[in-house]
Amino acid sequence: MGRRENALDTTVPARAELASFLRTRKDTANLTHEQIAARTNGAASRATLCRATSGATVPPWHTVATFVEATTTEMEEFFESAEVAMARALELWIRARRATRAPYYIHKAPDPTLIWDVADFSRALRAQHVWAGYPTPGEMERMAGPGELPGTTIRRIIKGSTLPVDPQQTLAFLKACYVITPGEHQLWLAAALRAFRRSPERTKDVTVWEKVHDKLHTQLHPSHDATPPPLLRVAA
Repeated sequence: MGRRENALDTTVPARAELASFLRTRKDTANLTHEQIAARTNGAASRATLCRATSGATVPPWHTVATFVEATTTEMEEFFESAEVAMARALELWIRARRATRAPYYIHKAPDPTLIWDVADFSRALRAQHVWAGYPTPGEMERMAGPGELPGTTIRRIIKGSTLPVDPQQTLAFLKACYVITPGEHQLWLAAALRAFRRSPERTKDVTVWEKVHDKLHTQLHPSHDATPPPLLRVAA
């Protein structure tokens, strides 16, 4: 029989919810921390897994993902619901990071439809970074993919001293902040268009952004007119 698990630390509710989710997966799979550690082939030790389910800290994402993979049940495999469990784990992990890292005044994700100028765009990108739980530049660089988003650029965007240089860099930044669906990307690209059309310094870049935005719109709405809605084409 495995060792008795310590009481859950509920000091930070969001952190406790993540730990409780992992504990439930462990119990449902009828596994001990030692057995889960063995299933990870050295990717996570028993001590690491115990910390992840303690509620006293927010574990790294790779630890959470490893835990979920190692506790996947035959039922989940049969119904192909393992991806749902992983998505739930990511949601809880981001909430826990936000609760322990983000400023108290950030109450919801930024709404790109409210972006109207360059200043709005910059603030919204920084707010999205906070809402994602303050991922570090190193974490974001890895999330974005090799060569997509340099750490120096990430730091400058987070500080508000620069904006992404092109649509690809914007999408890489958003991906690193867990904005990943094509529909969300279209809204952010439309917001960039509105902002840049009102900025004399950025109007020369508009054509590039339009092409990427329109291509994404066509992919999302292949059976409709490829022309984006009029609201997205409002001129300065």
